[in-house]
Amino acid sequence: MRNRYLDLLRAAAIVRVVVYHATGWAFLTILFPAMGVMFALSGSLMAASLDHHGVRALRRRARRLLPPVWLVAVCFVPAMVLTGLALDWRLLFWIVPLGDPPTTGWGATVLGLLWYVRQYLWFVLLSPVALPLFRRFPLPMMLVPVAALLAVEFGPARLSALHDFAIYFGCWLLGFAHHDGMLRRMRRWVLIAAAAVVGTGGAAWFLTHPGPRGLDLNDIAIGHALWSAAFVLVLLGLDPAQISWLDRWPVPARLVSALNDRAMTVYLWHQAVIVGLATAVGVIGWNLRGAGGLALWLGAVSSVLVIAVAVFGWVEDLAARRRPRPLRA
Repeated sequence: MRNRYLDLLRAAAIVRVVVYHATGWAFLTILFPAMGVMFALSGSLMAASLDHHGVRALRRRARRLLPPVWLVAVCFVPAMVLTGLALDWRLLFWIVPLGDPPTTGWGATVLGLLWYVRQYLWFVLLSPVALPLFRRFPLPMMLVPVAALLAVEFGPARLSALHDFAIYFGCWLLGFAHHDGMLRRMRRWVLIAAAAVVGTGGAAWFLTHPGPRGLDLNDIAIGHALWSAAFVLVLLGLDPAQISWLDRWPVPARLVSALNDRAMTVYLWHQAVIVGLATAVGVIGWNLRGAGGLALWLGAVSSVLVIAVAVFGWVEDLAARRRPRPLRA
């Protein structure tokens, strides 16, 4: 039986990601560190899958992850090749994205979010080793992303490749802890105190080390990692397991279900929708200033994204071995 609380968190994270990229509001990264939450939820689900299926869980996760990426490749790679993308071995990353798939300049603007797929895939591959190590040595394992974070921040430049691992692997491990019930077994005051200490450390860092875009956590690795971990501790540590009220409200319940069933499609296509609409607005010369303009802009993004999900989302049904449907709810 699905945990609707986790479904609600994933839906909220997806919405936050879309709104952030549509508006550029840096405060949203502090208000709700969505990517850390998404990695934590995935870590919890990966632990459950490993417990049920063993190493076959790797194939199951890859089967769910890769087809939506391949559809993006079919749509964009030919256009990028025609506009200057080199034909070399790195195109293999469009098949198995263990590295960032190559793009052109305009392609990077539309497809830069593929870093998440690359990092997710690496976490999945590491999980058959990381999960038993975490169960045997939970605290030492939690120090691994801390050490990586310090290396990225203060070590030589070549260690920057560990950037995403350092920020999000702690959240992935907290997902393991959630699945195993470690967070639930903690005394509540200990959980809250731990989250407060970690969150205070993160806030102290990002408030005193603003990035080029101010307090946008995407530019502040240490602050991002600590703040995200604190949020995950609270959100998953206080997991009510079920939220019966959600399914008593048909519209929100269907929206949460649809966002979960189409999470990868929304994530992979929303930036293309935003860039395309922004280009059209610039050509037409619409004035989108003020509250009315903002509402119109977000409404347009949402509407076109729904169309994109209807057109491309069926691949997630095939990946999950369900009967394809344009929209699910």
